[in-house]
Amino acid sequence: MRRTLFVMAVSGALVALGALPASAHVTVHSDDPVRGASDAVVMFRVPDEESHAATVRVLVFFPTDHPLLDVLVAPHPGWRFRARTAKLVHPVTTDDGQLTEGVSEVTWTADSTTSGLQPGEADDFVVIAGQLPDVSSVTFRVLQTYSDGHVVKWIVSQAPGATEPEFPAPVLHLAPATTNTTPTTPAGSVTLSTKDRTSRTLAIVALLVAIVGTWLAGAALARRR
Repeated sequence: MRRTLFVMAVSGALVALGALPASAHVTVHSDDPVRGASDAVVMFRVPDEESHAATVRVLVFFPTDHPLLDVLVAPHPGWRFRARTAKLVHPVTTDDGQLTEGVSEVTWTADSTTSGLQPGEADDFVVIAGQLPDVSSVTFRVLQTYSDGHVVKWIVSQAPGATEPEFPAPVLHLAPATTNTTPTTPAGSVTLSTKDRTSRTLAIVALLVAIVGTWLAGAALARRR
């Protein structure tokens, strides 16, 4: 079931890649950016900004204070990956028990310079989180390595009200989980207003009077005969 959900989620995410805005920075997106969302696809969009070098390595550091739980890594054609775990700052209790460790980093490495990300290209490196944290935002740090050995560190956090740094750390903003407090109506049923219910009651009474009147008229006619 989990693998099936993973394949379906990644497929849907890849179909939606064209809808994501182009960016000169490493950015992070999700198909379900909601606090505590389950089986959420998280995509790290990496652009190659060098004119004569390919991106051959992408290292993403995951937070351990507000962790993404049960992270799975999507295969990336022409690349191999390695995931590492670390002890969480605070244990997290789930339906399966208490978790004390989680994924702390994932490294994607191109099989060759040719299979790497070429100048002017951008691509998404995808994971699926069994559960997103219940926080307003999650900050990741990313190291992007080029074939000429140059490393770009996307690790600088933007202070509130400050201008965007040259190499900002990608931030995933999460919306509050909404709860539907409006009573639901079963499919096929009809919700009646007070006016509708009054009209229906009067109609039923009129129908009963008509039925009784018809029966009385029939009985009187029978006695005359």
